[in-house]
Amino acid sequence: MKIPAAFWEPDLHGYQAKNYIEAPVTSGLIASVEAELGYTLPASYVQLMHTQNGGCPRNTCHAAPEATSWAENHVAITGLSGIGREKTYGLCGELGSQFMIDEWGYPPLGIYFADCPSAGHDMVALDYRACGPQGEPCVVHVDQEGEYRVTWLAPDFATFIAQLQPEEAFEDDPAEVQAEELALVEQAPFGPLLQSLCDAFPNPDVATGLRELAAAIVKSKGSFGLHGDELSALMYDLQFLLYSQSRPVSSRERYLADDAYPAIIALSGGRFSTGGYASGFVEDWWDEARRQGRIVETGEGLRFTPGAAQEVLDNVLGAPLEQDEG
Repeated sequence: MKIPAAFWEPDLHGYQAKNYIEAPVTSGLIASVEAELGYTLPASYVQLMHTQNGGCPRNTCHAAPEATSWAENHVAITGLSGIGREKTYGLCGELGSQFMIDEWGYPPLGIYFADCPSAGHDMVALDYRACGPQGEPCVVHVDQEGEYRVTWLAPDFATFIAQLQPEEAFEDDPAEVQAEELALVEQAPFGPLLQSLCDAFPNPDVATGLRELAAAIVKSKGSFGLHGDELSALMYDLQFLLYSQSRPVSSRERYLADDAYPAIIALSGGRFSTGGYASGFVEDWWDEARRQGRIVETGEGLRFTPGAAQEVLDNVLGAPLEQDEG
């Protein structure tokens, strides 16, 4: 397989090293992972992992012959699983292939090797159903949001890699996209959880501030998406402030559960939504907020310290946070 030049995205903030990039590939590691998964990895997969054992590619989109929950004409991936079991997204890692089958109900058609921006709600897999466990699998997209609908993408892994394209290849005119995204964040109704959190918040201007922050993100990025930048971090802050003011947060895991953080904006069920998220970014935000002592244990559960809460609201509204009596 001819591997495109500069295939991997530089790991500027250590996110890939923490979650994707396994130790260098060895024959023993390959054999043990194949034995655990029950399939022989394509030679092209092994070849790519010899250049870097897992990570995020520069080009993350692949054409699709039909619409999926992600887009009308393509799918997007976040990262490629390394051959190993030490990293979260390794083939045999904590959120690896077998986990998606056992815990998320994905069909056991082969090896799930690429996660998507929906944070588990769609995946890309090596499909061994036609070729058998030792054969050359095709590449498919599996859509949990579409009752695990399987969409064929490429005849083999090498072709899939060669056909990856940048997101821009599937975008409409950037100015039109930004205008549509601005209209969405400025006017679209909130999902039910976000609306209830805003209604319950002491400062009635918080909904306006949230929309203005979302608009600033769109103007900065061209679309409404949260990543590892400062504006995204402020939106993570604001979501947690809203949620923890109304509902107890007992742990990191509880806040990141499907009916908590994802339901606020990312997968809200409303039109005001990013439509998906990369869980690693919000996990890193949480860990840093805890390390800094901004989020602490209180009698009402995990919350921002009063000073941190005030800072968040100042940054969003430039207005004081009203404290509950007592």
